[in-house]
Amino acid sequence: MNPKVIILGGGIAGLSAAHELVERNFDVEVHELLSIPGGKARSFGLPGSGIDGRKDLPGEHGFRFFPRFYRHVTDTMARIPYGPGNGLVIDNLVDTTRCQLNRYGRHPIDVIARSPRTFSDVRAATTDLSHFLNGDLDLTHDDLRFFGAKVWQIVTSCRERRNEQYEKIDWWDFISAEDRSPAYQKLLGHGITRSLVAAKARSASTKTIGDIFVQLLFDIITPGPSTDRVLNGPTNDVWIEPWLRYLRSRGVGYHLGSKAVAVSFDGQRIRSATVSQGGRTVTVEGDYFVLALPVEDVVGLLTPEMIRADPGLESLFTLDNITEWMNGIQIYLKEDVPLTHGHCIYVDSPWALTSISQAQFWQNVSLSQYGDGTVKGILSVDISEWEEPGLNGKTAKDCTPEEIKAEVWEQIKRSVNYGDVVKLRDEQLHGFSLDPSLSRHQGTTANEEPLLVNLVDTWRLRPEAASKIPNLFLAADYVRTYTDLATMEAANEAARRAVNAILDATGSDAARCNVWNLHEPEIFEPWRELDLIRFTQGLPWDDTLVRLGLSVHELVEKSIMALEQGSAEGGLTRAYQTDSPLPWQAALSMIDREAEPGSTSDLRREATALVERVVRLFAMRLAEAQTRQGVPPATGHGDASGGRVEIIPN
Repeated sequence: MNPKVIILGGGIAGLSAAHELVERNFDVEVHELLSIPGGKARSFGLPGSGIDGRKDLPGEHGFRFFPRFYRHVTDTMARIPYGPGNGLVIDNLVDTTRCQLNRYGRHPIDVIARSPRTFSDVRAATTDLSHFLNGDLDLTHDDLRFFGAKVWQIVTSCRERRNEQYEKIDWWDFISAEDRSPAYQKLLGHGITRSLVAAKARSASTKTIGDIFVQLLFDIITPGPSTDRVLNGPTNDVWIEPWLRYLRSRGVGYHLGSKAVAVSFDGQRIRSATVSQGGRTVTVEGDYFVLALPVEDVVGLLTPEMIRADPGLESLFTLDNITEWMNGIQIYLKEDVPLTHGHCIYVDSPWALTSISQAQFWQNVSLSQYGDGTVKGILSVDISEWEEPGLNGKTAKDCTPEEIKAEVWEQIKRSVNYGDVVKLRDEQLHGFSLDPSLSRHQGTTANEEPLLVNLVDTWRLRPEAASKIPNLFLAADYVRTYTDLATMEAANEAARRAVNAILDATGSDAARCNVWNLHEPEIFEPWRELDLIRFTQGLPWDDTLVRLGLSVHELVEKSIMALEQGSAEGGLTRAYQTDSPLPWQAALSMIDREAEPGSTSDLRREATALVERVVRLFAMRLAEAQTRQGVPPATGHGDASGGRVEIIPN
């Protein structure tokens, strides 16, 4: 008889755990509170909006976003059948090509969202650069140079320094925002943290913000899929429902409207769980139990006896108090207004709005089959700031649903309409759908689905997937994962970790779930190794050797180019080919020692490796010398600002 696993929670984590378990021959039963599967990722119909046999208009908690660095959730999507034939859910991901920055009364700025592939992309990338260098974003050259230095510090810092030191430094201090221009503070301080991850720059962990920012940055400049992918239809239609059908076909029992209200612990193991289904309580028994619930729901299930058995569970009560709000509103339009081919960030919006025009990506969806048949476009908006006054002088939390709708519409109009250009007009407006997890109580707004945020020094509070109770496991976005940030990707990774722990507990010989660390280009690995030497010696981050290495590498490059001028190998590499890489792609291959053979000369690869070895050896000697001289060790906050760092050799 197969071991039985009870999963409490049927969102991305619960579905992911069920998927991995059922494919390893476990009996699986999932209990989901809501009447719609998918948790925060779900889409749903706006009740009562469909008439004359049409479907209800599609709504959602917030728009879905699949960065290129996501590997766990997309790996799962690649194993979910879709439609007739051999289709897969992952085929429903489509690339965006632009991200638009919108300001009040000023022209928008489109930023490329992928490595250039076409001449249009090349023009866009060139225009992007001119926007930054010409001050269109009000950032000075000194702002850009300084921020570039801080990004360089992150990518050349070892993982150990990030985990031990940058975790304890807030993003605002790390980038020295207090001493920079207002535009720097707005875009690179508040903008990166508030609009993208619903965190506040003055309290968000530099480890988390820095790691994710670097991932997105490298996603853009590295050839391949777009860093910004979206689904080609409502989430439940093109992902969640096909997933659920597949799991049920494999024998998973998935129960909607089934709320976990208690777990029974005998001092040794979890014996059962109690769920409420339609007003009646049901006891469910299993061999193993997975809590795939948000932290605010898990804490209600923990008992003093469970905490005594695993004291680490007590930290969940603290995590429950460090959540923020990121909730969505959909704006239905009588005509489609695709503001850009991707997401919009409303830089001047006091409520930190972001949005995407969805119809352009839903090529196989006819909106005429929804609502009253007159909706032509959907602007799906996320609200990430709920405690700052809007244009109406009120915070989002203090507004009624009607006031929220009116204020969001006004903030977006002011952001996209400028001069004689009017993209959004009141007569285009059809209606709204506000996230149903929001409700009004005693004059203020309550949120049933807040979002965990990564505050400074909170990693230590987060639990592992395996608890000290031998048959209890955690699978949710607050679990310790490589992904770190509370996202669908983190939820899926946490589920994989929980399943691996169950496999270990059962002594199963089944293959373990793949778990991937965040990837950064190998070209920076030598610099991170140098920093690891300094870190283990108690020394602060320093880029002197980086600049030295770049200078030496530049000299070697010039020498090699001269040598190659007359060589046969050089002639071959200079030969024109119709499928030859674009210049920046060639540059990446040139300095990547793991590149495919033939993408660069052997001489060049060997010279690069030699430079790395020499600099690494010099770094070890320098670190030893500084330690002998009594250079004070680095502290948790000691290199938060660190002064300006020159990243380009003079």
